[in-house]
Amino acid sequence: MKKKEIANNPELFTEVRSLIEKSRQKVAVTVNTEISMLYWHVGKRINREILQDKRGEYGKQIVASLSQYLTHAYGRGWSKRQLHYCIKFAEVFTKEKFVHTLCSQLSWSHIRQIIAIDDQLQRDFYIEMCRIEKWSVRTLQNRINSMLFERTAISKKPDETIKQELALLRDEEKFNPDLVFRDPYFLDFLGLSDKFSEKDLESAILVELQKFIIEFGTDFAFLARQKRITIDYDDYYIDLLFYHRRLKSLVVI
Repeated sequence: MKKKEIANNPELFTEVRSLIEKSRQKVAVTVNTEISMLYWHVGKRINREILQDKRGEYGKQIVASLSQYLTHAYGRGWSKRQLHYCIKFAEVFTKEKFVHTLCSQLSWSHIRQIIAIDDQLQRDFYIEMCRIEKWSVRTLQNRINSMLFERTAISKKPDETIKQELALLRDEEKFNPDLVFRDPYFLDFLGLSDKFSEKDLESAILVELQKFIIEFGTDFAFLARQKRITIDYDDYYIDLLFYHRRLKSLVVI
């Protein structure tokens, strides 16, 4: 088919391109899942070998020897550090069904960040938020470093309540507002001095709107500035008006 014929039939080109892109995406997800599952199985097997001998020094020797052998056989990618990640992965997550689901949702780079978290509730929180908001690895790392979990309203609740809310999010996609709102918010990127007016803050937020929404949460959408509302014939102005897609609610600042 000539270029001119394609130009006269843009719908065909669009549909075929969409099929190709969807197929590529599926292949990428499948490859990512299989690679991460491989790392889990490797870690599980090494753990079993070490536990059978029950000697820490033996474990170190096994990892070093295996790393050397695998690097010789398959090239880079099987360093001692990588094998320790595999071991940690298998130690932190023991159920294969859960691991398979996790590997289909997050990349190996995400998982390495997750397994470094000692607290199980925090791990579960970051897994679900990363999945829901589709964080990049850098964003996930920034969220962990900025202690996002500790700043959310839900972290103040009993552990059992947090487990229930995360389970509802994971199994039924029910999103609790306590997972959204934080205290405090980190707005250093606005570049404001120690003293600033309400208008300065409002203007700075709009200038750095993309960064502000990243800190706020990716489900927030900006709607209006100085939105007028009338109550009992009196006019009031909302500084900033947002909409949260998952909560299906307006958020007023």
